[in-house]
Amino acid sequence: MLHFYKTPNLLKKISKDLIWDIPDGSKDIYLTFDDGPIPDLTEYVLDILNDFEANATFFCVGENIFKYPAICHKVIEKGNVIGNHTYNHLKGWSIKNSQYLINIEKSHKLISKYQKSEKPLFRPPYGQITRSQIKNLKERYNIIMWDILAYDFDNTHSPLKSLDKMIRLTKPGSIVVFHDNYKAEDKLKYMLPRFLKYFKENGFNFKLFNSI
Repeated sequence: MLHFYKTPNLLKKISKDLIWDIPDGSKDIYLTFDDGPIPDLTEYVLDILNDFEANATFFCVGENIFKYPAICHKVIEKGNVIGNHTYNHLKGWSIKNSQYLINIEKSHKLISKYQKSEKPLFRPPYGQITRSQIKNLKERYNIIMWDILAYDFDNTHSPLKSLDKMIRLTKPGSIVVFHDNYKAEDKLKYMLPRFLKYFKENGFNFKLFNSI
């Protein structure tokens, strides 16, 4: 299995309608979490972010927002932002466009009850999105991909090895993905506080997608 902790530059070049990183010269990192909100683990993430005075964007699955509205409120109350990750965590490559777009819109309507945005954020689950789906979404949504993937969901690499790779590869302007799902829990709890500590001590800021 290939492990692309850092997204290949070729992929960025051929997918210019997608946002992979924001290298504007500042020592900013765009921290994101996929798949929540869920009890305990999302709340753990919020506590760790608070410890390091950091904020993040949570790309939430709509059905999880529906199940756990109180946790969704906590995410926003702590100064974070919610992005759309479809309602049912769908794979864009294996579903009809019409079904995919309806599912995204269902999630958007739910998210709109918690926060308003002129151009909402969307991230396709698994990074799977077709050219026609991009064409249909890019005017309404900022489609946020990533530069650095934590692989916190994959146990074939140790937490220490994964953390080391992330620290070496993360640069100013990187968009970093962790996962607040139970599959990632053990590695996330090891990696996240150490990742935050390293970059905080090296003068980095953890920024939201406010200006794109």
